[in-house]
Amino acid sequence: MPGIDFHTHLAPLVDGPRRGPERLYDPDALVADLDRLDLDAAVVSIPPPFFRQELDAAGAAAWAREANEGLLRAIGDRDRLLALAYLPLEHPGVAAGEYARVRADERFAGVVGSAGGGSASMADPALEPLWSALSADRRLVLLHPGASPDPRLEAFYLHNLLGNPVETAVAVGQLVFGDVLRRHPGMRVVLVHCGGAVPGLVGRWQRGFDTSRPGVSTDAEPPREAVRRLWTDCLAHDPALVDHAAETFGEDHLLLGSDWPFPMGTDDPAGQIAHRGEAFVRRVAVDNARAALGR
Repeated sequence: MPGIDFHTHLAPLVDGPRRGPERLYDPDALVADLDRLDLDAAVVSIPPPFFRQELDAAGAAAWAREANEGLLRAIGDRDRLLALAYLPLEHPGVAAGEYARVRADERFAGVVGSAGGGSASMADPALEPLWSALSADRRLVLLHPGASPDPRLEAFYLHNLLGNPVETAVAVGQLVFGDVLRRHPGMRVVLVHCGGAVPGLVGRWQRGFDTSRPGVSTDAEPPREAVRRLWTDCLAHDPALVDHAAETFGEDHLLLGSDWPFPMGTDDPAGQIAHRGEAFVRRVAVDNARAALGR
């Protein structure tokens, strides 16, 4: 089946100890997996262990450049692998500077930043210049959850099982209630893990908006409308959640995503949505993918 996997990872080719699964360092294995699935391409980003959000501004600037150049080296001439440039959103000025550096580099299909974790609030005014530039360029912006700052989640692998979907919801809540998405409509913001906890929270967010809860501006776009500006992969591990995401974000804003090569991913991204029929799978894999990429 033709199509694009929007959620895959490779380690940047840089000096230092290896972290994560061995296949994270094997771009040919990713290409082989695309062949196995009969997919055309994969959107590739560095995974959260390489975000290094603990760095100060100078360190983050140097690391973002090294990581992005390292990802390009890892991909090499494999034109089926579409790189995303990493932007350290915990330092808004650094993120804007790194985007300015890679802005005209056609080897990058878009950018990736941390949702939640150590990032600045997505509604922080310091991020406005970055959002404006990304919107003007109609860029794909993938938000991948960073490490949860909550120490209670260290037990039972909850930093991933619970922290990841919650961190995505924190970032989206800031985008929605900060009216960022309406002000910068050119950005094609893509979520992973089927939108994390967002589909289950939109009704509550809308109620808070409708009843003018403290700190909630009714001048902003209503949450149910704002979230339909977002895209998400379908990595839910639950057909019912896929159906809920389709209602929340719109069928035309769903994408394939495997989270390759991590154990919490899937070996069959199209299988996550197969219950909705062959025509739907093709729409998500091909038509929606082309729209999200701006192609």
